Amino acid sequence: MDKKLTKLNSFAGIEGPVVTIVMDGIGVAPANAANAVNAAYTPTLDMLAAKYPHVNLKAHGTAVGLPSDDDMGNSEVGHNALGAGQVFAQGAKLVSQSIESGKMFASATWQELIGNVKANASTLHFLGLFSDGNVHSHIDHLKAMLVQAKKEGVNKVRIHILIDGRDVGETSALEYIDPFEAFIAELRDASYDIKIASGGGRMQITMDRYEANWAMVELGWKTHVLGEGRQFATAAEAVKTYREELKVIDQDLPPFVIAEGGKPVGTVNDGDSVIFYNFRGDRSIEISKAFDDENLGKFDRVRYPKVVYAGMLEYDGDLHIPKKYLVSPPEITETMGEYLAGTGVSQLAISETQKYGHVTYFWNGNKSGKFSEELETYIEIPSDVVPFEQRPWMKCAEITDKLIECLESGKYKYLRVNFPNGDMVGHTGSFLATQISVEALDLQLARILAVVDKLRGAALITADHGNADEMYELDKKTGVPKANKDGSFKAKTSHTLNPVPCYIYDNYSADKYEIKADEGKFGLSNVAATMVNLLGYEVPAVWDESVIKVK
Repeated sequence: MDKKLTKLNSFAGIEGPVVTIVMDGIGVAPANAANAVNAAYTPTLDMLAAKYPHVNLKAHGTAVGLPSDDDMGNSEVGHNALGAGQVFAQGAKLVSQSIESGKMFASATWQELIGNVKANASTLHFLGLFSDGNVHSHIDHLKAMLVQAKKEGVNKVRIHILIDGRDVGETSALEYIDPFEAFIAELRDASYDIKIASGGGRMQITMDRYEANWAMVELGWKTHVLGEGRQFATAAEAVKTYREELKVIDQDLPPFVIAEGGKPVGTVNDGDSVIFYNFRGDRSIEISKAFDDENLGKFDRVRYPKVVYAGMLEYDGDLHIPKKYLVSPPEITETMGEYLAGTGVSQLAISETQKYGHVTYFWNGNKSGKFSEELETYIEIPSDVVPFEQRPWMKCAEITDKLIECLESGKYKYLRVNFPNGDMVGHTGSFLATQISVEALDLQLARILAVVDKLRGAALITADHGNADEMYELDKKTGVPKANKDGSFKAKTSHTLNPVPCYIYDNYSADKYEIKADEGKFGLSNVAATMVNLLGYEVPAVWDESVIKVK
């Protein structure tokens, strides 16, 4: 049965279209030397802050379903909250709970993975992002599984590490590798052969998303599965050598293979088991397809070993990718998209490739496809496959061109758009490029709001998490950027713990409602209720409250 919204008695809703604009990675932070948003020339954002009602929204930690308020937000959980109007326990928390309760290790999938390698006297492989960033994975989950595998009598384990430097410090790899080598050395004994086998930077191999660059997955396959690539004695040696030779940060480290006597120590072979231990879905789907789909035509795998493969979670619940997984993802129900479709509201979702899945799949509660083919239109603007700092404007103008065309068509009552600039460029660590990305975004906001006015519409301008607002590592006590040995500031490439802005731009109906006091209680999950209020509907009982009060 379709979910339907009830009309408000006192407010018919905005006359024209209603738009949600997500400025990905644009947080609210002090105006210091690390803040690229503040450094940018942003007359449109300045105008919104000076003239229009606004609140700040929590976009990290428990406000988006993560285990603690020390956990930075991310685009996946941010868009889940924006689209669902509620907070659901998310990947990291689900996995931790499953490990602590023992549910993961009692699962049929875990037992099949372990039973397979024991029956075949083969290798158990772990592949995933190697850090405690808690955005895509957590190294503690890996450690717990390694300990359990030993308890259950597994004899041979190989670990394939994707170096982070994006959700954690940009050159922090050795802070994870060195203690981890000591950790597995203690586990290792005559009956438990455990080693790191391969690796590489997360933006170079394996972790592509939205099929933007299958060549990354192909390079990962060659590295992890075939054992092809430059050989090193240890992962630490690989990191040190590449840094010295190429002067790159961790996320851009080339692939490497650990070898002994010229032979890779950990290729993937028939009869092995493979666990991809990332819990976040977007950068896990393509590598899962490479292992699961016998007829994959995206690249030449050269050799397709018969293995038991499992992901940490089911990364796509509709397409069932992967076929086997260790922990069930949250069941996100009664989303905004479902309610609007059930009510007969026409909708548009648009972004470029890098964030297209966020305004569709994640917004709809990890659901592929549409709630209504008739009422919904999804538009993807293909992203460039170039380093983001070289094109910091990305596709913001092209997105805006299409969005304006759709607004003026009169076909859509509710529209949502994501501009990836602040996040994707912010992750590069380049302050200047990020500043330019924010300026490019601001220019597009001006174009959109002019059309919103012409159509007597309204817009809510917000973000999913911070990033561009804190481009350097800050001293926690002083708030001053940390310096490198050469005097330059230490770049920060990860998301922030800062709130995000929420502006309501409405020049025609603002007298029909008032914005509630900003008492620090609002989060991303309050946006859905606000949007349906602006559309003239009551808020579903299961959702978090609106930030406006209809008079």
